[in-house]
Order: sequence, then structure tokens, then C-alpha cells
Amino acid sequence: MKRQEVFLSLENATATYNLGKSLGKFLPAGSVILLEGNLGSGKTTLVQGIGAGLGITETIDSPTFTLINEYFSGNIPLYHFDLYRLESSEIEALNLEIYWEGLEVPLGIVAIEWAEKLVYYPPDFLRVCLSFSDVRDTVEQTLLGRQAKLIYIGKFDFDLDKLSY
Repeated sequence: MKRQEVFLSLENATATYNLGKSLGKFLPAGSVILLEGNLGSGKTTLVQGIGAGLGITETIDSPTFTLINEYFSGNIPLYHFDLYRLESSEIEALNLEIYWEGLEVPLGIVAIEWAEKLVYYPPDFLRVCLSFSDVRDTVEQTLLGRQAKLIYIGKFDFDLDKLSY
């Protein structure tokens, strides 16, 4: 099984959105994106960019209370989950594998916010760990901003270093 890892410095929310847009253009159907990070770190912004990369014209909102939003207007479907409010037993009962196996729904891109709460993982996935720092570097005197760590474990053959943002 192939494993790739890359660290990115994202200047602002626009860079986070653009990274998502690049992923949306690049990732094939069947891709699962596990999003991790604190509140406000850019998880939903990244998914909005993925939707734009897929050609989705609908507004993409966080499914915090609905648990899942499904979008079918793009090149391939986008399934957007938010596990923030759920307990382990509730997450297990969602049977998320039907989305990444494509058995009961059309195969698309699955984006899962608060993925660190998952009880089980798909065999292939892209983990995106987002963080945000508003601390100024004392030497450079610049805002550190957002950072992303992307770890891809799986069978798809692409190079994370070629992503634009």
C-alpha cells in the first residue's frame, strides 16, 4: 500500500479553498478525505473548494446538524459528513462504508469532518489535518496562519506535491 505525506503552509482561507478546489479536480471517484482540525481550522472551507473543483454550483454548508449533505450536480457526487456532535455508537450506526464502497449510492468523493471520531476507516484515504495559528513569529514578525498535513494511504496513483493552492 502506497503512503504519501506532504506539509503545506496555507496563507489564508482562500489558499485553503484553492487547495480543496485542486483536490476536487484531481481526486477520482471513490476517494475518501478524512478531515481533522479544531473549530475554525478550515475543514468546511476545504470541502467548499472540493465542491468547486467538482463543478458543484450549489452552496456547500457544514452538515453539523444534518450529519450529511449530498451533492450530485458536479462531475461526480460529493458526500459531506460532519461527525462533531456524534458518539462512537452513533457513528458506527451510520454505515459509512456504503459511501466509499459505492454499493448503495453512486461512487463519489466522501469528505468527513471530525474524522478522528471514526470507529473504522476505509482501506484507502487522504487524511487532511488542518491547524491555524494566530501567533506571530518573533523573528519574522509574520502571521503563521493555516497549516495542512496531508497523508495519503491507498491505491490511487497521484502525487500530492503537484497540488496547487
